[in-house]
Amino acid sequence: MDLVPALEEPLKKVLGPATAKVMAEHLGLHTVGDLLHHYPRRYEERGQLTHLADLPLDEHATVVAQVADARLLTFSSPKAPRGKGQRLEVTITDGSGQLKLVFFGNGVHKPHKELLPGTRALFAGKVSVFNRRLQLAHPAYELLRGDDVTETVDTWAGALIPLYPATAKLESWKIAKAVQTVLPSAQEATDPLPESLRAGRGLVPLPEALLKIHRPHTKADIEDARSRLKWDEAFVLQVALARRRHADAQLPAVARKPKKDGLLTAFDAKLPFTLTEGQQKVSKEIFDDLATEHPMHRLLQGEVGSGKTMVALRAMLAVVDAGGQAAMLAPTEVLAQQHHRSITEMMGELAEGGMLGGAEHSTKVVLLTGSMGAAGRRQALLDLVTGEAGIVIGTHALIEDKVQFHDLGLVVVDEQHRFGVEQRDALRGKGKQPPHLLVMTATPIPRTVAMTVFGDLETSVLDQLPAGRSPIASHVVPAADKPHFLSRAWERVREEVSNGHQAYVVCPRIGDEDDDPKKSKKKPSPEDDAEKRPPLAVLDVADQLAKGPLQGLKVEVLHGRMPPDDKDAVMRRFAAGETDVLVATTVIEVGVNVPNATAMVIMDADRFGVSQLHQLRGRVGRGSAAGLCLLVTEMAEASPARQRLTSVASTLDGFELSRIDLEQRREGDVLGQAQSGARTSLRMLAVIDDEEIIAEARDEATAVVASDPDLEHLPGLRTALQALLDEEREQYLDKG
Repeated sequence: MDLVPALEEPLKKVLGPATAKVMAEHLGLHTVGDLLHHYPRRYEERGQLTHLADLPLDEHATVVAQVADARLLTFSSPKAPRGKGQRLEVTITDGSGQLKLVFFGNGVHKPHKELLPGTRALFAGKVSVFNRRLQLAHPAYELLRGDDVTETVDTWAGALIPLYPATAKLESWKIAKAVQTVLPSAQEATDPLPESLRAGRGLVPLPEALLKIHRPHTKADIEDARSRLKWDEAFVLQVALARRRHADAQLPAVARKPKKDGLLTAFDAKLPFTLTEGQQKVSKEIFDDLATEHPMHRLLQGEVGSGKTMVALRAMLAVVDAGGQAAMLAPTEVLAQQHHRSITEMMGELAEGGMLGGAEHSTKVVLLTGSMGAAGRRQALLDLVTGEAGIVIGTHALIEDKVQFHDLGLVVVDEQHRFGVEQRDALRGKGKQPPHLLVMTATPIPRTVAMTVFGDLETSVLDQLPAGRSPIASHVVPAADKPHFLSRAWERVREEVSNGHQAYVVCPRIGDEDDDPKKSKKKPSPEDDAEKRPPLAVLDVADQLAKGPLQGLKVEVLHGRMPPDDKDAVMRRFAAGETDVLVATTVIEVGVNVPNATAMVIMDADRFGVSQLHQLRGRVGRGSAAGLCLLVTEMAEASPARQRLTSVASTLDGFELSRIDLEQRREGDVLGQAQSGARTSLRMLAVIDDEEIIAEARDEATAVVASDPDLEHLPGLRTALQALLDEEREQYLDKG
């Protein structure tokens, strides 16, 4: 007999249509299994059974006592209807002492009817002092009737009361009651963990874990259940990712080995510097992958300026050497243009394939973006289909149906977290066989997040900065506490410019939005009044600076809503040194490379995330002169926002910062929309705290999938996997 259906039973059959409807609409719970996996958020302690004479102050206590006296008092209250409020005072006794209970407002009616003198009941609540006497305000109580008194007393007192994530429509205790109804079905839960793994790690069986999480007798029960349920989540998720890696490894790919004395050799010979050890190590990992007949799937993480583009370019040249084509995908047009420019500059005459003056080993490097003119676009498409162009750089315009390649061998994706897996797969479909894939990100990702969000990719990390990169000094400028610091910041910008350098000023907003007062009606935060005003805008700040502290300097603006040609023209002027100060939004966050820019002032820095500030800061100090980053804020010194800025100023280690960032935000934001299916699956697992479990689960999952890819011998695991990912969800797992 198949035991699974007990957990697949729809809630409306078990709980009735009204409750089931609220659970489905407000909590996303549809089946008995869903409800069993809706875990308590925390537990309220009723406290051990106590004699009235020994009541501890400020602690939760449970007492068995008899009602000695009950009075309903009326008092004048401006808040109450008709100006009269009601208070019920009940005196209880257990022979060792007396205690007063109080109930107010609407809470008086039920106890007034039930707590009559002579009634025995269990009372639970937090003991407080009022008028120098101990009392319980609004205690929970259960009347004791008949013969089952001792049993009721034992089960009720000392219990840990589960408190569930609830909604206004469905209180925690109603959810608890519903869970009580379906709890017997937990016995039929099939266990997704292989027996050897469960026994080897001393984890309790799944039915027992579900029982202990919903109805714990002791804190140890809760711990047992949590360790077990965390393992389930980590393991099932890692099995999904391991299966994806396994399936990808079965795909055929063309091995791409660079020619002995080809394009790559010619390129390396003209490099004016040697690669860092890190670049050499990562390049070797990539070349080893490219030489196999299965597609490479590698994530390359590296700080801004660690030389990722150089590593990616050498991989692309190796593939062109081997007769294939390489495509590089950037999230925005500005970035695509930027990459195109820097790659053609790095390659020089090697990028002039088919042109007069092109070197012997050369290829054509083309750009393809949505805003190109028709003639340029036609030529680029032609160069791709004939194989004339070995390298193409573009935005997702590259994925459109019209774009065809002669022989696509490698896809490089820049800034993966802005790029969905469906797009990756669409591009993958353009090769005769699946192309190799290299994903790059400058956002340092803590190891555990890399293992969950990007778990189907092998990871390479570039953590050395290339020689010639300068250190960046960062300082917080508290504009509200110390206005003269801000004046000094603008003086520093002028000093940098007078030394022949350039500066960025970054603002959170553009400033040409419709100023709709409804939109900006945020609740004022106690953090500071700075929250109440709208964030500073590029257009206003640029205007104020040009007329005020930076008068006489050449100030220009750059933001995402400018026409692409204008953006490009502004960037060209800045890169050529014709502009002194660029006032911009975060469009400069990724990929803009101006070695002569040495200073950056970030206005309202508290409005940016930690990783984003780190990314922005990486735009300065790219040449031989030291960089300076000033984080301007009006937040008070004690505020969390200000502490965040202090942590950014105190370290240049992106991995350390990404950890701080993750600890300060909720996990959900990190996994974000990263996974359609897995987002809801992490109920118990905390990505940062449970690093060891995730790492161990990954090893176990890899071993399980290697020996039994279809999980034929593990029906429980197969079921859990289907619940986590229906078919298309599996495709989303590595979206970032």
